[in-house]
Amino acid sequence: MKRLAILGSTGSIGRQTLEVVAANPGRFSVYALAAGRDVEALRRQVEVFRPALVGLGSADVEVRDFPVPLVRGEEGLVTLATAPEVDLVVVATSGAAGLVPTLAAIRARKEVALANKEVLVMAGEIVAAEAKACGVTLRPVDSEHSAIWQCLQGESPAAVERLILTASGGPFRTWPKERLAYVTPEEALSHPIWKMGPKITVDSATLFNKGLEVIEAHHLFGVPYEWIEVVVHPQSLIHSLVEFCDGSVKAQLGFPDMRLPIQYALGYPERLPHRYTAVRWSEAGPLTFEPVDEERFPCLRLAREAGRAGGTYPAVLSAADEVAVALFLEGRIGFLDIPRLIAGALEAHRPAGPMDLSSIHAADAWARAWVRQMV
Repeated sequence: MKRLAILGSTGSIGRQTLEVVAANPGRFSVYALAAGRDVEALRRQVEVFRPALVGLGSADVEVRDFPVPLVRGEEGLVTLATAPEVDLVVVATSGAAGLVPTLAAIRARKEVALANKEVLVMAGEIVAAEAKACGVTLRPVDSEHSAIWQCLQGESPAAVERLILTASGGPFRTWPKERLAYVTPEEALSHPIWKMGPKITVDSATLFNKGLEVIEAHHLFGVPYEWIEVVVHPQSLIHSLVEFCDGSVKAQLGFPDMRLPIQYALGYPERLPHRYTAVRWSEAGPLTFEPVDEERFPCLRLAREAGRAGGTYPAVLSAADEVAVALFLEGRIGFLDIPRLIAGALEAHRPAGPMDLSSIHAADAWARAWVRQMV
């Protein structure tokens, strides 16, 4: 029985992780759950999964008569992530909130299933080095990185030639650039394939999400940016591919259901026998590929540039996007203002001091303030 701490349990990935736990009785138990602000959803999860400990990221939310011990804030999340009773920590929080608990879990030598993109984007150099020093393998939960991880099983790292991340292309794949200026939040939240939270859904529409995945792949698999390619695959049945030095290519295919990569990360190195949704391959139709149009979707290029620049630039990239997406969803800026503000923040940023958590948090705060000031 593997005991889990799930950080971000009320979000999309957190809820699906609990579905995987429920579908595998006897394999997993939930020792700890943590949410951001949704107390009532957390309370319902506690009633079903009976954790011993619960965390709440927000210190200003009133909580009354909670049935299990409750810890608060970043310090509380660290308590959950390092509890001696926990075997595996699922980091399903969004934004910068996952960084410190992830590092704490690594230093406590816990197994870590990572679904928070910003952790590796903001501090990939630090997190990857810490994981290596502590002998911890980060288990990717993103479908694309899980696909690459699965394709690499049994292969020599020296044989890898190229990592190929696939992108659905989002809801605006065929729209002309002129039309993108008038995209509404409702249109951006209507993803043709995946059901996700609002922030990641908008990031998928701008292809910013794919830019984050390029940075993540660089840190997860230790390959240079030049070896990482992105192609548009509208059917979303091939989740990513690995090309080897002899020209052969391995691909991981499956129905677009996040529970599959979640279950693989939780059960690794086993494959657990549960088929959530099977593909009828005789009826799947053609699988097609297209190049990414970076003129219409510049966020992918911006992410690559920030990743190559390194240091605190990826933290600025991530924070600027987080604020810009929130402003877009509030109707205060347009869809094309998102990449414009990210580009402006990256251009205006001036790194200061050594690369450490303090400088990363400072760059994050600076970028958020800069974007709000520009708007």
